[in-house]
Amino acid sequence: MADTAEMKVLAIIPARAGSKGLAGKNIREINGKPLIAWSIEQALSAESVGRVVVSTDGPEIAEVARKAGAEVPGLRPGELARDETATEPVLLHVLEAWCPDGLPDAVLLLQPTSPLRLAGTIDTAIDTLRREGADSLLSVVESHAFFWSDPAAPKAHYDYRNRPRRQDIAPADRRYRETGSIYLTRTHILLSEHNRLGGRIAMLETQACESWEIDDIDDAVVVETLMRRALP
Repeated sequence: MADTAEMKVLAIIPARAGSKGLAGKNIREINGKPLIAWSIEQALSAESVGRVVVSTDGPEIAEVARKAGAEVPGLRPGELARDETATEPVLLHVLEAWCPDGLPDAVLLLQPTSPLRLAGTIDTAIDTLRREGADSLLSVVESHAFFWSDPAAPKAHYDYRNRPRRQDIAPADRRYRETGSIYLTRTHILLSEHNRLGGRIAMLETQACESWEIDDIDDAVVVETLMRRALP
């Protein structure tokens, strides 16, 4: 298994033009920059990342991405830009169509809707993959929520008669929420599984402020506030 220090890591940022929750969100200004520019700049500043490629079907997004420093070799085919299109086929398309010098050792998927990543988080993710000998990795944040299901017949997914305190929860019983911000996959796993996660999976616990995704205007307001406090 190759050491991460010698690995070629390709960052892919998928950004479809259509958005149902917040029109034009990928290039909407967030804290003084187009939303997608934050992910591009974070990938470019990571020491362990080689290329940074944006996959989009939108000419305007492509122009903004190039100005921010990303590669946009072409526009994504229409069949990969539908509402129902999963992310994995988009990643595979980049590998198949836009890697003329050979495949990378690993693919770093950054969702542009998660613009708040602290300095060093991406490099920490890549180092974690190496140290743990993992095949794939996802970013998570610890969740202290108590979940219920089925409003018609409410069912608690915890013992509400003995409500646990946060500090009393054993490490093995703690729960973590997938943030959607960072996924890292060794290329052979992505090609064989057609999934961003596979093989031996590692988790990278990030700070709570890094876990926010922008899907609507309320999210945008919250994230802008957090960014002003968390980023230099």
